[in-house]
Amino acid sequence: MSRSKSPSPPKSAEATQAATTATTERVIKKYPNRRLYDTSSSSYITLTQVRQLVMGNVPFVVRDAKSGDDLTRSILLQIILEEEAGGSPMFTEAMLSNIIRFYGHAMQGFMGSYLEKNIQSFMEIQAKLADQSKGLTPEMWSQFLTMQSPLMQGVMGNYLEQSKNMFLQMQEQMNRQTEQMWGAFGLKR
Repeated sequence: MSRSKSPSPPKSAEATQAATTATTERVIKKYPNRRLYDTSSSSYITLTQVRQLVMGNVPFVVRDAKSGDDLTRSILLQIILEEEAGGSPMFTEAMLSNIIRFYGHAMQGFMGSYLEKNIQSFMEIQAKLADQSKGLTPEMWSQFLTMQSPLMQGVMGNYLEQSKNMFLQMQEQMNRQTEQMWGAFGLKR
C-alpha cells in the first residue's frame, strides 16, 4: 500500500520573504540596550564587526529587535561618524555643510543618486588600479604610484570636470522642466 504525501500548506508571502532574506543577507538585531545581535553567528557583535561585514561585502540588515524596523542606514551612519572622528576624516566641514543644504531642496532626490554614481565610478577606477598593481613589490609599488600620480591627477581632474558638467546639465534640465510645467499651468517665473 503506497501512501501519498499530503501537500504542504503554501507559505505566506511573509514567510517566503523571511526565508529569502535569511539566505541572502545576515540579520542583525538591535536591542534597546544598544547591543547588536548577529542571528547568523548567534552572538553579540560590535560596530567594528559590522564595519568588517561592510568591508567584506557581506549583505546584512539591522532590525530593531522589538518593532522589526530597518535600522541599517542609522548603523551605517554611526560607523561613518566613528570613522570621521577617528583621526583622518574623509569629509570636510564645507562638504558636510553642502550635503546638509541639499536636504529639503528640490534637488535632494537627485543628489543621492548623483553621489552614489560618482562613488561607484571612483570604486571602479580604484579596482582597475588594484588589478594593475597585483604582484608588485613595495619598491615597484612606490614607483608605480610615482608614475600614476600625475596620471591619476589628470584622470581625477577629467572625472571631476565631467561630473560637474553632468550635474550642471541635470540642473539645467530640471529648470527647463519646471518652467515647462509652470507654463502648462499658465504661470511664468
